[in-house]
Amino acid sequence: MSVFIYTYSVFLAMSINIYRINILHHKITINKVAYVEGLSHNLLSIGKFCDKKLEVNFRETRCCVRTYDGQELIEGTRRSNLYTINFRKQRPFTEVCLLSKATFNQNVLWHRRLSHLNYATINQLAKTGLVTGLPSLRFTKEQLCSACEMGKIKKSSHKLKVEHNTSKPLQLLHMDLCGPMRVQSINGRKYVLVIVDDFSRYTWVNFLRSKDGASDIIISFIRNVQVRLQLPVQVIRTDNGTKFKNRKLDSFLDSVGITHTFSAARTPQQNGVVERKNRTLVEAARTMLTFSKLPLHFWAEAVASACFTQNRSLITKRFMKTPYELVYNRPPSIKFFRVFGCECYVKNDKDNLDKFSPKGDEGIFIGYAMDSPSYRVFNKKTRRVVESTNVDLEEGIEEDSTPAPVAPGISSLVFWLLINFMAIP
Repeated sequence: MSVFIYTYSVFLAMSINIYRINILHHKITINKVAYVEGLSHNLLSIGKFCDKKLEVNFRETRCCVRTYDGQELIEGTRRSNLYTINFRKQRPFTEVCLLSKATFNQNVLWHRRLSHLNYATINQLAKTGLVTGLPSLRFTKEQLCSACEMGKIKKSSHKLKVEHNTSKPLQLLHMDLCGPMRVQSINGRKYVLVIVDDFSRYTWVNFLRSKDGASDIIISFIRNVQVRLQLPVQVIRTDNGTKFKNRKLDSFLDSVGITHTFSAARTPQQNGVVERKNRTLVEAARTMLTFSKLPLHFWAEAVASACFTQNRSLITKRFMKTPYELVYNRPPSIKFFRVFGCECYVKNDKDNLDKFSPKGDEGIFIGYAMDSPSYRVFNKKTRRVVESTNVDLEEGIEEDSTPAPVAPGISSLVFWLLINFMAIP
């Protein structure tokens, strides 16, 4: 098997320094070249050898490819005006590009003989000599195999985006409706609408009784958030569900000039930002409920509390800042955070209390108020959720106000050394 070396990316083996190109009437004529008819293998490119940090030398009667430290890898001889390499006399080479290319019939035949094996494995067998009887050829997938497509087809991979499309908050909002939950919340909700800002990853959650109310919630949210942040919403991205793809929502978005984009059917990866956020919120809420040993109908309060804390604690890798700081341009304070599900006492603010009636009720801390600086507490006596600042919480673990000493064993060690050295006469 011989291979011709060429210097340009054409399937012609040109004689060195003996070819001429004439441009006449926009036509190119190449004279004195050797045309290899029916060439079934790739010609070797000198540029590719140089890209691999190899050195290529041509002499009057021979050529060679070697490393920069002088180790010779390939040797060729000159025949007429061509430099050829006989790989049968060379040591085994592992590059598949040096193997002759199999014909179309050979590709299909061996693919079927090997039980429709993928071509990468077939080429590995041909290169390494792990089997006998398989020709030393380079097998390529020249066309789709209908049987493989029907029997092996799988979902396409979705790589992470390197470049970001947004430069400020509210340019792109990702939305998804999670549910229905098997257990209703204490307020009768079964769905949670999750909205994620693409720029900051700031997240909003809204709880619904049924998916029919998603359009009204989205319209109200867009109006409120634009006024609150003084920024326009430009694009929203959702799936193809009827909860998002309806006439009411489309007419509102058209009236305010907001673009509505959709992910492909049964392809949640295209809406992966909010899908991953759904998983993060649900896992955090499940963990909080497990630790606090609260009933499952507190799941909505756990999700809302997890969303509130994650907006102020997770770090957006793109800017190394929290979502709260990217939206409101100031670092968040988390000094008021408390353990979800801890025991607490809330002041009874009723006016008709008796002189000797208890002034406080036992409760359970279930989150933070969205519209006021207060805590949300489930009152065990009234079985209602109240928002109040007059709450005393018992987290079970007191925060130590004095820092622990560094390496506490060092002081006793130093004391022991001093005592022993002072005892030496």
